[in-house]
Amino acid sequence: MSRIDWTGTGTPAPQKASEKGIWSWMLFDWAAQPFFTVVTTFIFGPYFVSRLTDDPVSAQAMWSNTATISSVIIALLSPILGSIADQSGARKPWIAFFAIIKVVSLFGLWFAAPGSPLVYPVILMIFASIAAEFSIVFNDSMMPRLVGKEEVGRLSNTAWGLGYLGGMIVLITVVTLLAGNLETGKTLLGLDPLFGLDPHIGEDARITGPISAVWYLIFIIPMFLFTPDAAKGLPLAAAVRSGLRQVANTISELKIRRGILKFLIARMIYQDGVNGLLILGGAFAAGMFGWATIEIGLYGIILNVVAIFGCVIAGRVDHRIGSKATILISLTLLLLATLGIISTGPGYTLFGLLPMSTADTGGLFGTAAEKAYILYGLLIGLAFGPVQASSRSYLARSVSPQEAGRYFGIYALSGRATSFMATLFFSLITYASGSARLGMATLILFLAGGLILLIATPYPADRKQD
Repeated sequence: MSRIDWTGTGTPAPQKASEKGIWSWMLFDWAAQPFFTVVTTFIFGPYFVSRLTDDPVSAQAMWSNTATISSVIIALLSPILGSIADQSGARKPWIAFFAIIKVVSLFGLWFAAPGSPLVYPVILMIFASIAAEFSIVFNDSMMPRLVGKEEVGRLSNTAWGLGYLGGMIVLITVVTLLAGNLETGKTLLGLDPLFGLDPHIGEDARITGPISAVWYLIFIIPMFLFTPDAAKGLPLAAAVRSGLRQVANTISELKIRRGILKFLIARMIYQDGVNGLLILGGAFAAGMFGWATIEIGLYGIILNVVAIFGCVIAGRVDHRIGSKATILISLTLLLLATLGIISTGPGYTLFGLLPMSTADTGGLFGTAAEKAYILYGLLIGLAFGPVQASSRSYLARSVSPQEAGRYFGIYALSGRATSFMATLFFSLITYASGSARLGMATLILFLAGGLILLIATPYPADRKQD
């Protein structure tokens, strides 16, 4: 069987899994990403904020609180589940279990019509989010078994880029065939929405839940069929007992493996900012400019197209100069983008240093401020994929396959343990000031703080330090 050339030299690198197994593993990202793209970020999230209620400021805070609750649950349970996975061996049964929860929850979002109680979509989003993240823990922990450490950066970024491509395809489908303009009732192509979806009662946004569920269900199948899994280990009850002991042992072990500890702390801080930017960015734009599903969807398409190229480029950069440098570059771009976003409002950008006309030229993104917002969004598109993909490869280079489950569980903890802080800061500042812009500004603290700490972190992070 032919091998993939991960090195870019023309010579295929040695691998631990077959080409089919590797591509099937990467299809997990392709399967999982539409949930984050069309549900969390660009379609259902903005719909929740701007159209499900008549109070967008309170709705933004409610959406933030939903993310906060999910993050706390994920942070508490991910290390435990990762350690149990190491002891039980196989990851696929866990992924299947959480797939059921995710799919059922996403189908339930169809019933989140305007005027319905907010508590139901909030509960469904919490279940869908924690199921999605727990599945990622188990999927990521399979990576060190697939390729050698020198190739994981390229593998991780390629898979992440493939995920954005999948998310973009679903997003394009929604905005061109399903999402109708609130005034004309027509899609972006001038067609009636498929299936007779009515945008006035949010059906164009609500359909993203079932679509993401079906997409996920179909495209995780190759991973179950072709990607090698660890051999079966302890029975479930024994694995749970041993896994719980391993959590404590891993935390104690981090006192010795100081490089990994420093990396996890740095990631804990900067990932808070990344999560906040992804969760709140689309809703923030919807609240500021009054964007409907079509505008938000097109904005998402633009970001995802750029993100695909960003991951392709980052895969080569990661291979040549390492995961740490790739993350630092990405964080710098995200900081610039966040500053640009919060500095922009109707009629100005750069905090008023650059006044802009408030005239609407008609069509989509008709004002100058909206166009400026999109330019800043391009920086986000370039960076938010690589910062996460290269973080994943950073840790994969630093641990062995036998300990990958428990360390990727701690990795998920580091990405979620304080992520409620970013959304909580947003909620508190937004409630106190009545300004979502000031709430978004708190993300800078997390991005900059993580960047500064990462600079002093060794790479790879497996060195023992005094």
